[in-house]
Amino acid sequence: MRRVLVLHGPNLDRLGVREPHIYGSETLEAINGRIAREAEKLGVAVSFLQSNHEGALIDAIGQAPGKVDGIVINPGAYGHYSLAIRDALAGCGLPAVEVHLTNVYRREPWRQRLVTAAGCIGVISGFGGEGYVLALRALVNYWGQEQGV
Repeated sequence: MRRVLVLHGPNLDRLGVREPHIYGSETLEAINGRIAREAEKLGVAVSFLQSNHEGALIDAIGQAPGKVDGIVINPGAYGHYSLAIRDALAGCGLPAVEVHLTNVYRREPWRQRLVTAAGCIGVISGFGGEGYVLALRALVNYWGQEQGV
């Protein structure tokens, strides 16, 4: 069974109460439930980590090889400037899909630059919590392509 680490970056623990007019009313717990249900349908095991600390996310990425087969990450604001997270993703040897709840390209100019995306196989932006489900499906599809399925 393939294993996926789902990483949630800073302030995502406040979903549902933090600027719901921008990020929606769905809580992180509800999003994790949605991901877990989709993972079960796809035959994939998932584990979750949310941290407001850049180093904790970097540590999780660095420890992921040998424990999981892929990563889904919403780096939050770190996506716009964390070269350290980008380097961890690029260097871990695992396929990763980056997720953003909002369409970053319809927001402030500084949000339109995603430095962490360079360490990922793809980016899903603008679909709210559904973006995580799409990212999980994208990883499964990627693995199928690797195997020539």
